[in-house]
Amino acid sequence: MTTHVPLVVLGGGPGGYAAAFLAADLGMEVAIVEQEERLGGTCLLRGCIPSKALLHVGRVLAEAREMEAWGIDLGKPKIKLDALRARKEKVISTLTGGLGQLAKRRNVRIIHGTARFSASGSLEVSGADGSQTVTFDHCILASGSRPSRIPAFALPTPRVMDSTSALELEEIPDSLLVIGGGYIGLEMGTVYAELGSKVSVVELTDTLLPGADRDLVKPLQTRLEKLFEAIHMKTKVAGLEDKKKGILVRFEGPEGPFEKEYSRVLVAVGRRPNSDGLGLENTAVTIDAKGFVQVDAHQRTSDPKILAIGDVCGEPMLAHRASHQGKVAVEGLHGEPALFAPRCIPAVVFTDPEIAWAGLTEQEVKASGQTVEISRYPWAASGRAQALGRTEGMTKLLVDPETDTVLGVGIVGAGAGELIAEGALAIEMAASARDLAETIHAHPTLGETVAFAAENHFGTATEIYRPRS
Repeated sequence: MTTHVPLVVLGGGPGGYAAAFLAADLGMEVAIVEQEERLGGTCLLRGCIPSKALLHVGRVLAEAREMEAWGIDLGKPKIKLDALRARKEKVISTLTGGLGQLAKRRNVRIIHGTARFSASGSLEVSGADGSQTVTFDHCILASGSRPSRIPAFALPTPRVMDSTSALELEEIPDSLLVIGGGYIGLEMGTVYAELGSKVSVVELTDTLLPGADRDLVKPLQTRLEKLFEAIHMKTKVAGLEDKKKGILVRFEGPEGPFEKEYSRVLVAVGRRPNSDGLGLENTAVTIDAKGFVQVDAHQRTSDPKILAIGDVCGEPMLAHRASHQGKVAVEGLHGEPALFAPRCIPAVVFTDPEIAWAGLTEQEVKASGQTVEISRYPWAASGRAQALGRTEGMTKLLVDPETDTVLGVGIVGAGAGELIAEGALAIEMAASARDLAETIHAHPTLGETVAFAAENHFGTATEIYRPRS
């Protein structure tokens, strides 16, 4: 059977369904080809959403424990794992069900099956009902990414997990080793630690979250050193061995080799683009050495019929980047002057405390030699942070010394992921530190620390004394 659809979106994740829905809203005939039974992609089905749901559970458990400092003893929590898994699945089902209804209302056709390009203008789709050929005028490739695998760690046992299997929450292991000190490893390590596992982290480099500024990571590392059993820096995992009761791990660290057995091991060493196995060699699409599909600012590939968005076409691998690129791709096909050229793409690490940043980072500034002024506002001076007992946080601005334009914003603390939106807007609008300082923020809130950091840049912050030279 052969079907022709003017616009095909290959992949039903955040970028894919955002592109398809906008196309339908603009009057275009569109279909989504998706190998899963439900829309949502990795983010919704086995990534962003379930992990944040579990992180919320972890945060509630931490707050219950922290209430003892206020004289409130809530007792030891009882964890019903079946109910926890069911609640997580309910969150996923509610959202995927909503997407299905939205697709139906917009007349977006869903074609379920595994797709492969047979030529630049056609796909072979194999599903439960057999195979079919889908031809198109244009295709938006939104195939996403998957966890990176290290062959030496791929033991045939469920005790060695990737981020997908870790989210299944089959059990709360007595001990867990997380290989990789990036955001995925630290987020999942936090979940398991709060649920009762003795969590250790091993990282090959000398720092956690290598992409984030050190002053933002420090409060998190201080907290994790208390929450986790151990954090091994500058340490290599030399090998894994499946034993009767666990996984024996051999390490090579600064003080020499050592070994320890863990109930489970989580391998969280990044993600790789889903560009292989799609038949792209049958098209004119160009793929770089890392497997990323090459695109221009309009999301067009080197094949005139194919565009690409999201994880498959480069870093940073973030759902909100994919969604924005999907809309740019569709608007371009619709004849509008759309361009993917954001001043910043905010990033959030949903640990406890959260870390968020947008625009330039201090690490980037040091590497480039660019001159900026940095203003830091400690949350210890925030009335709201004191009331919440979360004074470890900090808000900082990177400001152009000549124009006072905000070039970067970094936040560490409770709810940093929500607070970074103002920083991203400021950078996108080319706002000045004066704009932030003179915007009246509600008191007492954590959001006002953004304004206070701007005031501190001018030496006029009320709650801290920093005279400007």
